[in-house]
Amino acid sequence: MVSAPSVKAKSCSGLDKLPGNGYNMESFCERGMAMPAMLYRFLWIFFIYAFLGWCTEVSYAALVTGKFVNRGFLNGPWCPVYGFGVVIVLGCLTPLSGHLPALFAGSVLLTSLLEWLTGFALEKLFHQQWWDYSDQPFNLSGYICLRFSIAWGFACVFVVRLLHPTVLALIHLIPRLAGIVLLGLLGAVMAVDLAATVAAIIQLNRRLAQIDELAARIKEASNEFGENLADKVLDAVERSAGWKEELEELSFKLSERRAELADEREEWEQRREERREQARLQLEAWHASMQELLDQKSFGHRRLLKAFPRLRSLDHSRALERLHRRIEHFRNR
Repeated sequence: MVSAPSVKAKSCSGLDKLPGNGYNMESFCERGMAMPAMLYRFLWIFFIYAFLGWCTEVSYAALVTGKFVNRGFLNGPWCPVYGFGVVIVLGCLTPLSGHLPALFAGSVLLTSLLEWLTGFALEKLFHQQWWDYSDQPFNLSGYICLRFSIAWGFACVFVVRLLHPTVLALIHLIPRLAGIVLLGLLGAVMAVDLAATVAAIIQLNRRLAQIDELAARIKEASNEFGENLADKVLDAVERSAGWKEELEELSFKLSERRAELADEREEWEQRREERREQARLQLEAWHASMQELLDQKSFGHRRLLKAFPRLRSLDHSRALERLHRRIEHFRNR
């Protein structure tokens, strides 16, 4: 019996290569197993670097603010954009791992493009700008800036050249069945987390819309009340001028008019007080509703506003400012 010629397995992507030391892990590309193996490795790389990215964000926030802040878009300890970013960089730039200038330049371009697209997509989906580099030099639409793009470039060089070999070795140590089960659990938890975050954002936008609508009602009612009072005063002045002009002709009716004016004035003042009381009660009710909206306790809203202190709403900027001030007020009490 003639044995089949042996075929050396080739790596199906740059995700399983350990740049810098010439060591390659066992390829899973044999006999139709290429796609499942690539997906398995892709998912582990995604989750590991999403977690490491979250650790980086939390550490940076702790250094800047001196406090622990969950800086992730999601509630859990992961930042998906980091996971996607590393997978893209490894998939596209592993062949350049031996050429540091090209690796650095490619990393800057790819991570900057990913960050810009992420910021743009989030703004279009939720009508909010989640981070803003407008105060940084050489920024593009506030989504990216030269300072952080260069930082991402150095970070990717560190990942590709130094960190990723260790990560691949750790993935290789996980039993395949256990790894698949863990990936399923992680994927399910992240999906629930994503749904909860999206729901919190939708509720936040609805809350901001209610705050703006209520503020507009209060302003309109106050202005209308003030304008009506001014109109009453002007009417009284105009009528007084008319009486003076016709005083000689109407002198014989002076006593009757005085009585009528007294009754009319008393009635007008009574109506004015009634309207004033109605307006006061309405304003108090709206003020209580506004306070309830501003003081509404929501973990998701508080976490998002704390994680993204420079969050800017495109549709309800004034309401978001009020909410920020209210939260800051309670935080400083």
